[in-house]
Amino acid sequence: MKLIKHWVLALSALLLAASAGAQVTVSGVKFDEATDLKGSKIQLNGAGVRYKAIFKVYAAGLYLPKKAASPEEVLTMPGAKRMTITMLREVDTAELGKLFTRGVEDNMDKAAFSKIIPGVIRMSQIFSDHKKLNTGENFMIDWVPGTGTVITVKGVQQGEPFKEPEFFNALLRIWLGPNPADWKLKDALLGKPA
Repeated sequence: MKLIKHWVLALSALLLAASAGAQVTVSGVKFDEATDLKGSKIQLNGAGVRYKAIFKVYAAGLYLPKKAASPEEVLTMPGAKRMTITMLREVDTAELGKLFTRGVEDNMDKAAFSKIIPGVIRMSQIFSDHKKLNTGENFMIDWVPGTGTVITVKGVQQGEPFKEPEFFNALLRIWLGPNPADWKLKDALLGKPA
């Protein structure tokens, strides 16, 4: 009986460890099923690949406090959030910054966009300063309640957080808005099967 109890405890510990380190792999990029963001537990909502024509550009993962199936749920959900992007090819970051700016503008009305122009300009400068991102390099866009939007490139936080709460949602609309960068990626980030 004692031996069975030890086996059950060992098996339980093994299963717990396995689930704690669970990952999803998309085009060779591993996304943890759950992670910690400044003390908040967040879980992978979905992950997918951004294509440009037939070429894979990057793999992206969206982390939220709990699962969400629609852009509205994601944008209105309180709590910490993260968008993580890993390059699948070398990318000119000045071009990436321009595409992000256009993606934000294409998914907002002009009045709302005009309010975040200083943040958009600063974000474009962050990417321009890096010149390029190589295959395997990544950046993250985090929403940290009480702090703001934090952009981290290659593991290094880029300047002060963006304080405007609407700025993070404006960035998320690049992928989740009515005119997303990639429709299949939008579905993947929302956890919809391919």
